[in-house]
This record gives sequence, C-alpha cells and structure tokens, in this order.
Amino acid sequence: MFFSKKQTPEPISEQKQKITRQVLNEVLRSQIKFEKTWMDEIADFCTSVFGSVWFLLINALLFVGWIIINIPEFGFVPFDPFPFGLLTMAVSLEAIFLSIIVLISQNRQSKIADIRQRVNFEVDVRAEDEITKILKMLSEIQEHLGIRKKDSELNRMEKKIDISDIQKKVEASE
Repeated sequence: MFFSKKQTPEPISEQKQKITRQVLNEVLRSQIKFEKTWMDEIADFCTSVFGSVWFLLINALLFVGWIIINIPEFGFVPFDPFPFGLLTMAVSLEAIFLSIIVLISQNRQSKIADIRQRVNFEVDVRAEDEITKILKMLSEIQEHLGIRKKDSELNRMEKKIDISDIQKKVEASE
C-alpha cells in the first residue's frame, strides 16, 4: 500500500485506553504495516526467496551445470570457455543485486526496531507514572497507619521523573 503523506500515530501514553499486551501488539503491528510501502513488500519478498536454502541449492546446481557444459573434456562445445567470463559477470551481477536487497532488508528491520523502541519508551513512561502513583499510595497508607519512617530514598522515588530533563542531559552528552 502506498501512502503519499506520512502520518505519525498517536503516542501510546496519550491514548485513553487501558494498555494491555494485546493493545501494544496491535499498535506495533499497525505501525509496521502502515509504514510498509510497495517497495518494502517487494524487498521482503525478495529477501524471503533469496535467503532460502532452495535458492542456494539452485544456484549451486546452475554453477556446476554451467561449468560442466563449458569444459570440453565432458564432450560439450563450450559457449563460455574457461575462465568462464560470462559466468563471472552473471555471478557478479547477482552478488550486486543480492547485496542491495540485503541492505534494503536491513533498513526495513531498522525501521521496525525504531518503532519497537518507541513503543517500549511509551510503556516505560507509563509504567514509571504508575509506579510513582503506587509508591505515593503506599506512603499514604503507612502514614495513615502511623508506621511512617523517614526514608529519603522513598521521598526521591515518589517524585515524578522529568523526561524533558533526561532528554536534555542525553543530548548534552552527545
């Protein structure tokens, strides 16, 4: 499917639905399918075909057959005599196309990894918020029961993490 205008999906942390494993899987799959162009489809197909054992066996048989047919000792009239210049050219062209297909496939996998990383980040941010809320609730329960101890680490953990501050620190370290 070809899209002329790229749309960015809404971050998970801003969605109003309950985050479950099923919802996360569906969001991830839809983003991967959404960003897949017809060229990606062709590259994925080529990668699956050319990355198979059958392709390797067919190539090996073709090369062996080519060499046998072009060696006069086997009784054939060679159309590509030793050192097999035509075969060398064909194999070189095949290697060029296969390496390009591998690079395209790697780029696609990199895009998928980026999407997964975004999803993981969104889940981590959401989990951080939930854990902070739980810590605050536990602190309030302790206080209500009169078993509150002074704990500076707990006080630090109850504070919400400033993501923009973390981003600034990461960008400054680069």
